[in-house]
Amino acid sequence: MAQSDRLEKITCSICLDLLKVPVTIPCGHSYCMNCIKVFWDGDDQRRINSCPQCREQFIRRPVLKKNTMLAELVEDLKTTGLQAAAADHCYAGPEDVACDVCTGRKRIAVKSCLSCPASYCNDHLQPHYDVPGLKKHKLVDPTMKLQENICSRHDEVMKIFCRTDQQCICYLCLMDEHKGHETVPAAAERTEKQKELQQRRQQIQQRIQDQEKDVKLLQQEVEAINGSADKAVEDNEKVFTDLINQILKRSSDVEQQIRSQQETEVSRVKELQKKLEQEITELKRKDAELEKLSITEDHTQFLHNYPSLSALSESTHSSSINIRPLRYFEDVTAAVSELREKLEDILRDTWTNISQAVTEVDVLLAEPEPKTRITRLEEEIDEEDEEVKEELNFNHPDRFTDYKQVLSRESLTVRCYWEVKWRGEGGIGVTVSYKNMRKAGELDECEFESYDKNWSLICDTDSYTFYHNKVETLVPGPVSSRIGVYLDHRAGILCFYSVSETMTLLHRVQTTFTQPLYAGVYVYYGTSAEFVKLK
Repeated sequence: MAQSDRLEKITCSICLDLLKVPVTIPCGHSYCMNCIKVFWDGDDQRRINSCPQCREQFIRRPVLKKNTMLAELVEDLKTTGLQAAAADHCYAGPEDVACDVCTGRKRIAVKSCLSCPASYCNDHLQPHYDVPGLKKHKLVDPTMKLQENICSRHDEVMKIFCRTDQQCICYLCLMDEHKGHETVPAAAERTEKQKELQQRRQQIQQRIQDQEKDVKLLQQEVEAINGSADKAVEDNEKVFTDLINQILKRSSDVEQQIRSQQETEVSRVKELQKKLEQEITELKRKDAELEKLSITEDHTQFLHNYPSLSALSESTHSSSINIRPLRYFEDVTAAVSELREKLEDILRDTWTNISQAVTEVDVLLAEPEPKTRITRLEEEIDEEDEEVKEELNFNHPDRFTDYKQVLSRESLTVRCYWEVKWRGEGGIGVTVSYKNMRKAGELDECEFESYDKNWSLICDTDSYTFYHNKVETLVPGPVSSRIGVYLDHRAGILCFYSVSETMTLLHRVQTTFTQPLYAGVYVYYGTSAEFVKLK
C-alpha cells in the first residue's frame, strides 16, 4: 500500500492531521474526538448532527468512545517515521485553501471566517473556539471566495443587502451611493431567499416525483403495449393458421373428390373399352369365317355352308363417343378460381379494416386525464337513469329487482367523463360495469360490489372503498358529495375523483377492457343520487 494511502486511512478529514484520540461514528467514518465535537458544536443553527464526509444525519448526537485499534495503529505509524509525511500531507497545494496566518509554507485551512475575513488551519483556528469575542464569528467551510465578501471601494465586509440594486454592500456604501435605498441585513435577505429557494426546491422535487410517476406509467404503457401486441400477434397467427388449415382441408377434400370421380369415370370408360374390344374380337372371328367361305371354289359346298352363318348382331355402344381432352374437370377449376377471387376480395376489404385498426393504436397522442372540471359529456347517459332514489321502481326488464342500483342504457366505448352527486347518510356506490350481469335476485352476480366484472367506488360519509373482483381496497382522500369518473376505454384507464372547488384523484385503474362499459350507481337506505348534467 502506498504511503499516502496509508496516511489517508489514519488522517482526520476535519483537521487533516493524524488522528488524535480517534473515534468512529455510526456511519463508519473516524475523526479526532475533539474535531468532531467542535464540528458539531460550531454551528448554532445545526439542529441535526451529521457526518462531515457522507452527510448522514443523526437525530441524537452519538456517544463518542475512543477507537483503541485505530489509536494503536496511529502510534505504530508514528514510530515508523510517517509523522513527517503526515505533516507534509497537511500543507496546502495549488488547489487547496491556505491558512492566511501561517508564515512560510502554509498549511491547509480547515475553516474560513466571514467576520474576520480570513481562513485558518487547525492550529490558528483554535482562538475562535477559546476567545469569547471570536466565538461569535461566523465560521464556514474553507473557501477561496472570501474576497468577494469585501467591498472593493471601502475595503469593508459587506453585511448589508440593497434590495433596490439587488447587491451586497458595506455600511459605508449605505451612507454613500445607496443612501435612501431599501436595505436589510444580508442575513435577513438570506432568510427570505432561503424560503424562496426551499419553495423552488419543493416545486422541483414535486416535478421530479410527478415525472418519475409518469415514467413509471409510461413503462407500464410500454409493457401493456408489448403485451397487447404479443397477444394480437399470437391471435393473428391462430386465426390465419386456422384459415390456412381450413383452406388446406378444403383443398384436400376437393382433390379427394376429384380423384374419386376420376376413378369412377375411368372405370366406366374402361368397362366400355373392354366390351368394344370383345366385340372387335368376335367381329374379326366372323370376318375370318366369311373370308374362308368366300374363297371356297365348290359352289355346292358354298351354298351348303352359307345358311349356317349367324346374322350380325347389333353393336352394344353408340358410335358417337365425344372425346374432350383435358376438359373433363374444367368446371371444377373454374369454381376453385371463383373461390380464389372471392377470398382475394374478402382479404382486400378486411385488410383495410385490419390495417386501420393497427394504425389507430396511438398511446402518446391520447388526451391526458382531466386536471380540472370537464364541462361536457362525450357519451350521453340515458335520461331515465339520471336520478336514482331509493323509492325508484323501474318497470323495464333491465331493472335490478332486489338492489337499488341502475346501469346506463348506452355503452361507454370512447373517452368520457361524468359526475354523480349524492346526499343522505347511507352512502352510495359509483361503478362502471360490463352489461352481462344478472338483474334478478339477491345474488353476488346481481350486486355491483360483489360482481367480478365491474369497478366500484363506495362513498361513505367519512371514507372511500374501492371494489374489483371481490377485493376491497381502502382509498384515502377528501370526502365530497360529488364524485367524478373519467374513462378512456381504448387506453384502459379509469379514474375516480373527489370533486369540490378542485379535483382530487382518489383511485386510478390501468387495465384492458374487453367489452363495452356502462355507467352505474347504487344507493343505500336514506340516500339519493343523480347523474349531473354538465354544461
